[in-house]
Amino acid sequence: MKSPSDTRKPYGGPVRSLVIALDVGTTFSGVSYAILEPGFIPKIHGVTRFPGQEHVAGNSKIPSVLWYDRHGKMVAAGAEAETATIVSQAEEEGWIKAELFKLRLRPRTMKLSMNGMRLSPLPQGMSAVEVFGDFLRYLFHCTRNFIIDTHANGASLWSMVEKNLQFVLSHPNGWEGAQQTKMRRAAVYGRLVPDTNEGKARIWFVTEGEASLHACVLNGLAADVLSNPSNHGFIVADAGGGTLDISSYAIRGTSPLVMEEIAPPDCIFAGSVFVSRRARQFLEEKLKNSKYGTDDALDHIARKFDETTKRLFRDERDMQFIPFGSPLDKDPTVGIRGGQLKLTGAEVADLFEPSVQAAVDAIKGQIEASQGMIKSVWLVGGFAASPWLFSQLLDRLAPFKIVVSRPDAQTSKAVADGAIGFYCDHHVSARMARFMYGVEFLREYDPKDREHVKRKGRLCELPSGPKLLPDAFDCILARGVKVKESTVFTRKYCTELTSLTLLSVFEVEIWCYRGGNDVPKWILRQHEDYSTLCIVRADLSPLASSAQPKHGPSGKTYWKIVFSVEIHFGLTEFKARIKWTGTDGQVK
Repeated sequence: MKSPSDTRKPYGGPVRSLVIALDVGTTFSGVSYAILEPGFIPKIHGVTRFPGQEHVAGNSKIPSVLWYDRHGKMVAAGAEAETATIVSQAEEEGWIKAELFKLRLRPRTMKLSMNGMRLSPLPQGMSAVEVFGDFLRYLFHCTRNFIIDTHANGASLWSMVEKNLQFVLSHPNGWEGAQQTKMRRAAVYGRLVPDTNEGKARIWFVTEGEASLHACVLNGLAADVLSNPSNHGFIVADAGGGTLDISSYAIRGTSPLVMEEIAPPDCIFAGSVFVSRRARQFLEEKLKNSKYGTDDALDHIARKFDETTKRLFRDERDMQFIPFGSPLDKDPTVGIRGGQLKLTGAEVADLFEPSVQAAVDAIKGQIEASQGMIKSVWLVGGFAASPWLFSQLLDRLAPFKIVVSRPDAQTSKAVADGAIGFYCDHHVSARMARFMYGVEFLREYDPKDREHVKRKGRLCELPSGPKLLPDAFDCILARGVKVKESTVFTRKYCTELTSLTLLSVFEVEIWCYRGGNDVPKWILRQHEDYSTLCIVRADLSPLASSAQPKHGPSGKTYWKIVFSVEIHFGLTEFKARIKWTGTDGQVK
């Protein structure tokens, strides 16, 4: 059997460096890091001491929570933010609590059902990016202090590497270029890196699914698969606070370890926070005629449900209890005796059901997309610790002959550890396109085509004469296509300009289509299935000196410009650029 260390590679960089992985989760966050010594296999460390956790040894996660005072200044965060002293002070001074702020960065195409409940407002005048940046800054400062305090010559080590720190930020599978841009802006706002191209290049991204895969390799969960690689695929299901990130892989090589995605990754809002939200709503209805139906009492009981009942629930046939008060607390009409609220197992199971069923449906979707290759599921993440979620996945996936397992090791910090593994080892060599990507082009008008006739009102005429229709979709990459990291997609285009001054601000929109596997003929700009992935801008003014003027049928002067759009889809971060041939014959 291959041990996890056998899959690691020595660091190949020229100088000592430090990489920090910041896993900002919906409800909890963690940090891992590795000191990179040339020629040595990196060792992953976790930050296991945060302010406010002095009484807890080795805790690697803190709540994703911040307090702001009335002036918009961040005054407490993480574990400190939930201490009795801070909570009391916040109430007295009217501080504003920021939580679940990560959900505000989600793509607009990812629907978030809150069952009538709303996200709490952000501090006045602040954006989600700024709150995210404040939290990144807090995690970074905690990491710096931890390294200086715990490593031999920690202060000297930090001074050697602090100018060239590398950061890996993890995000849900469903997040795209726009969300990565916001996270990079947050990193600049939080002063992790300077607002320069060189600074921004020190921010790396990895999906939570892929980070979890690397964590599984690191802690040995993948050992059985590595010892007997075959064409069988496996799923890594990262069940966190906000999202369930599902990724499917198969091993393509063992020396070195190489894996490929075998289905487009999925991401659904079915994390543990939604069980908590449903519980809060359920309690509000159940206790509405009781003295325990006040907002403060409901918040307290819901918090105790989170800390006890939700974590321990395993059998719907057993009565469940939420211990929240003293022996004197009672209201028999709603099931409260001796400071405990009694619920039936079925009531608690109902609170889990939407998340459980969503997880099962998503996994079944991956099995179908992989054409039956998948034989096992590895369940990781904080929500994976739920006995009920685990047992339900076991039962409901058994008919598909799917083996569900979860590691004995702590998986709540899997994403942070795995993000370091991703940076150092890079085991995934090919990824599946989740959606369809392309650009707009002008399609020649055909008066015999009914669809063209419907769009006749938008006809435009090129200076050279042809009548064309805008908003035609040219697919560069179809959904479900496997793309290796080294693959570059290039498409050549030409355009006609009536003024060479337009070359200095030349831009091309890259479009994303989410509507299915059939290539659409047209871009429907107002439809939710279509969105701009990014806009690629270039200064093509150097071409002006070599461009030859032409004259159209109407006598109008124009210049024909030829360029290429080059797109890298196989990386965890989407990259695109415009290429052209300069006057010296060199490709720019």
